[in-house]
Order: sequence, then C-alpha cells, then structure tokens
Amino acid sequence: MTKTFILTLKRSRDHYPFYAITGGPGVGKTTLLDELRNRGMITVPEVARELIKEQQEVDGEALPWRNKRMYMEMMFQRSVESFEKTRISLDERSPVFFDRGFLDALCYAALEGIPIDLEMKTLAETLRYNTNVFILPPWKDIYQTDAQRKQDWNEAVFTYNKMIQTYRGYQYDLIEVPKASVEERADFILGHIKGN
Repeated sequence: MTKTFILTLKRSRDHYPFYAITGGPGVGKTTLLDELRNRGMITVPEVARELIKEQQEVDGEALPWRNKRMYMEMMFQRSVESFEKTRISLDERSPVFFDRGFLDALCYAALEGIPIDLEMKTLAETLRYNTNVFILPPWKDIYQTDAQRKQDWNEAVFTYNKMIQTYRGYQYDLIEVPKASVEERADFILGHIKGN
C-alpha cells in the first residue's frame, strides 16, 4: 500500500460509501442486510459466520471454541480481503453495506485478551469504512443461538458494549439502529445516508 493511497483513504473516509453494520450476535444484522440487498443495495456478507461454517465442515481449528487466535487472525485477514476486493471492483460512489467489518475481529481479540500485531492495527487505522457505522443494539426478543452462534445473552450484551468501545477507539461515529421491523430498520439506514 502506498503512502499516497493511505492518505487518500484517510481524507476520504467521511464520504466513502462503505458502511459497516455491526453489533453483538443475534441482533438482526444479516436479516437487515438481506432486506437492503432485496432493495437493490450492494451488500457484503459476514466473514465470521462463513469462516465458522467452513471450519466446521472440515473439522478445522480456526473456530472460536478451538483456536481463538487462529480464528481471529483468519477473520481479520478475510475481512480485509473482502474490503479490498469490494473497493477494487465497485464504483466508489455507490453505497455498499458490510455485514460486520474488520474491526469486529479486533473487538473479538479484545474480548478474548488476544494481542493484535502492528500490521493489524495499521490496517485498521488506514483502511476505512465511512465514518458513520450502524450498530444494532441487543434485542432479547429476537436473540437465539444456533450452530455458529453459541454465545449466551450476557455474552451478546458484553460484545455489543465492546463493539462500541472498539469502533469509537478507531474514531468512528456510531449510529444506533432502532429495534423495529426489518423494513423500518432499512428505511432508517437509507434515510440516514441519503440525508448526509
């Protein structure tokens, strides 16, 4: 990555149309991304869930209940690759919505006490989503576990709070998406980006 490219990313982040949608587990992120995609928006699927499915299929080690460090490193690497691939292949004026971002991997590292290396920190500081990040709050009425999501409710709430800390630590502004129908949530997000 050239120095000029990094400076361009830093300066343009306020207007860069790459929007991360984040939050703890089981808060409706993927359902919301599906709704945005059904409305013709460009969406990028969650890396972590796909990584877990893949590792389960091959009885791999990069799972949060087997090798947390390997899981975090692969999640971060694939999230960065997804960001870069999207940046290269798409028109930078069209909004793109990411189901989680690479900072979610760093949040996971903080939750698990896994140190992050200088390269990860540097990438997180230079590759930038739009300054406005949409965060979905814990919502007990819709929360459920499954084969890839094994955290209990208290862990889900703790993760949400750590997400706030992580994204703010990297100078993002968090916009809380209200607990509402998926249609209302999509309207909220689209209305917000249209107004900015």
